[in-house]
Amino acid sequence: MPQFILLFVLLFAVIPASAQDDELVDKFNPIMTAVISQSITPDARAGGMGDVGAATDPDVHSQAWNPAKYPFAISRAGVSIDYTPWLRQLTEGINLVNAAGYYRIGDYSAVSASIRYFSLGEVTTNDDNMTVKPYEFSIDAAYSRMLSETFSAAVALRYMYSDLSGHYDDNTKPGSAFAADIALYNQSYLNIGQRECQLGLGLNISNIGSKINYGEDRSYFIPTNLRLGASLMIPFNEFNRFTIAFDANKLLVPSRPLQKADESDEDYNQRIQDEYHDMSSISGIFKSFSDNEDGFKGELEEINFGIGLEYTYNDKFTLRGGYHHESESQGGRSFFTVGAGFRMNVLAIDAGYVIATNPNINALDQTLRVSLSFDFDGIKELFGRK
Repeated sequence: MPQFILLFVLLFAVIPASAQDDELVDKFNPIMTAVISQSITPDARAGGMGDVGAATDPDVHSQAWNPAKYPFAISRAGVSIDYTPWLRQLTEGINLVNAAGYYRIGDYSAVSASIRYFSLGEVTTNDDNMTVKPYEFSIDAAYSRMLSETFSAAVALRYMYSDLSGHYDDNTKPGSAFAADIALYNQSYLNIGQRECQLGLGLNISNIGSKINYGEDRSYFIPTNLRLGASLMIPFNEFNRFTIAFDANKLLVPSRPLQKADESDEDYNQRIQDEYHDMSSISGIFKSFSDNEDGFKGELEEINFGIGLEYTYNDKFTLRGGYHHESESQGGRSFFTVGAGFRMNVLAIDAGYVIATNPNINALDQTLRVSLSFDFDGIKELFGRK
């Protein structure tokens, strides 16, 4: 690929800074994927809780985290739009816009969909000083159903499109891929003292699908991902409740083999082609559990996790906080988050903010997300009063 390979470096902006640490040179091998927009947290609620969402109580944003939660949603239907200006510490013009919606069919099932658009700003070419606008987008739809009073499952289908050259370079063509999600969710209740608490457990295997090709003789892995989560909602009284949630997350994508000390560049490049680029996406899923150069320790370091807290007063005001951890071998993009929300019968506004633990190597520092949601039940009540 021509100069547009720089976009990959931009998306993994922490790599150059981290790789300069001599202690990390031998083991620094972050998992690389194309269509990185699929790995960005789209909504402000999760963005204020350490990027967790697999098992938090259902809301309109569940499509991105676990669509199996929708049958347990209280409202019959809802829509949302989310906006994230991304990597503002590096450049201007990169942003993510996401819209999602759902509709519950009867008491036991739901349909949902979302569309995601990721603008990579403007890139000026070196040869003729032409400005191009690379971008990515995806569209998906899901069907979810309760299989018992406490357990539900969902399947989502997704189409992804990535144009890294802005249709400028004949050698780099836009790529597309198809993928599916498989999600499970369990919502039950348990007594802690005198309080009946809500326990949520969730699993989502997302982006199981084809690799993506940009017109070259090799294809790239999309971000197939395994997410496990748990949450506990504790009501203190009629007006106050507190939620703690935890997610563990692992990319089901193989690691690139590292070059051996006695291996020539030519032999290494051939081995990369044979053992990595020629691998199918399904083989890559199984390979991803046992291919790290550091063995079991390295596999554990490929798991990132988040923990989030949420306090809600009278179903109107919400305060959030969280922490997300990623190992240094995978980029070290660890950060704290804070957030807040205000909800009315019809409308909800949420905001989330990122505070990096090391701003010098984490370009996500000071990332702000804003979400606007509409509750269809509240709209019906509003018009019903008239």
